Amino acid sequence: MKWLTLPALQVQLLMLVLTLSYPQTSLAQSPAPTISTNTDYYLGGGDNIRIDIYDVPQLSGEYQIPAGGAIQMPIIGSISLQGLTLEQAAQVITRAYGRIVKRPLVTISLQAARPLNIWLSGEISRPGSYLLPLANGGGTKPSVQFPTLPQALEKAGGIRASADIRRVIVRRRLNANQEITITYNLWDYLQTGQTSQDITLRDGDQILVPPQETINLAETNQLSESNFSIPADQPRTVSVFGEVKRPGRYVAIGGDTQNGERTNGQPTIIRALQLAGGITSIADIRQIQLQRYTRSGKQQVRTINLWQYLQEQDTSQDTILQEGDIIFVPTATAIDPGEVSVLATSSFASATVQVSIIGEVNTPGALKLPPNTTLNQAIMSAGGFRPNRANSRFVELIRLNPNGTISRSQIPINLNQGIDSQTNPLIQDNDIIIVARSRTAVWIDNINTVFTPANDIIGGILVPTRLIELLKLLVD
Repeated sequence: MKWLTLPALQVQLLMLVLTLSYPQTSLAQSPAPTISTNTDYYLGGGDNIRIDIYDVPQLSGEYQIPAGGAIQMPIIGSISLQGLTLEQAAQVITRAYGRIVKRPLVTISLQAARPLNIWLSGEISRPGSYLLPLANGGGTKPSVQFPTLPQALEKAGGIRASADIRRVIVRRRLNANQEITITYNLWDYLQTGQTSQDITLRDGDQILVPPQETINLAETNQLSESNFSIPADQPRTVSVFGEVKRPGRYVAIGGDTQNGERTNGQPTIIRALQLAGGITSIADIRQIQLQRYTRSGKQQVRTINLWQYLQEQDTSQDTILQEGDIIFVPTATAIDPGEVSVLATSSFASATVQVSIIGEVNTPGALKLPPNTTLNQAIMSAGGFRPNRANSRFVELIRLNPNGTISRSQIPINLNQGIDSQTNPLIQDNDIIIVARSRTAVWIDNINTVFTPANDIIGGILVPTRLIELLKLLVD
């Protein structure tokens, strides 16, 4: 008898007879299919499929696989397709119908794939479980596009700066007893735009992004430009300590935070220093310590050299920050006078320095001045020397040294002198400038002190103006 040429009525009668003659079976009674370790699509609950049995449309149809993975088919009953590829599912159905239909030819097509449930962990912004929908392609019968590994990382908020994308691990379960592990090198993918591996994901994939062994400054900045890195405008709380104006915790956001304005850019070391008020005049910018912790709690430490950034335009030193970073700016053991002016004009220097000018100037007191101010300019900012009172030949400069000691030096004054480390140095934060009295002023003050008990009239008679002028000529 030729099964595939029966009229429809005869097929219906045959199906009724077969239903009465054969009990319903399930996949559990059939030999288990051989599972491959490739990256094919595996069926599961939520998939919509179409099963076609050649020349027997009564046995064909569309099915949505339920949560358990088993569908109900005519005559043969329950068939479990959970965890099978389309080819394997067709083989299972072929064997089931082969007992009642001569040489059945079964084909299965995926009509609509279920959303993928992916688990992400490790060095990413927001670890957890994510539901990734499949994208439709073009045409009247569009295909589906499975989400890729970079898209999953982007969905989870992006990778952290401590991530090692050369060995991203994907664990894929094929069935209840078999799992495969795939390692991806996304760094090569970023460099060439090509990969020898299929980077599309499957339902149930578990993605682990491991940490780097050490902080790689150059790669960190390159990775920040990828679409699966943490967005630049995402705030990151960091701590800044040491030789900065205002040590403490700050929320760093991409862009230049100096002067209260923000431009485009990533949250970097320099951004954090600006938030902390800038470095002090005794900061060692060659030995800035960046401390970073991975998700597992491991500490990573890297030395940042911002002098190299200034002199050699090594932008890798201004590295991207991540949540929880700690920045420590140590105290310099020595200060090169030739570097002071360079540091004073840098973007991470303090916007002002505070100095105190006391003694014989017109407006003594504390002053906030630009960081590149010279000694002469500081004196002029205090109103200049008081006539007939100030010793305009020398001033005393008191300065806090990097080693914690205090130095006192006598600086000869020449108001026409340019920047000079000996006669017109650049002032530093917390400098104290003392303008002493001239010898004439000392004599006058001593004489006035003698006659202090007397009234001002007697003092004026005994110390006439001409006598004051004479004393000035004699003393000066």
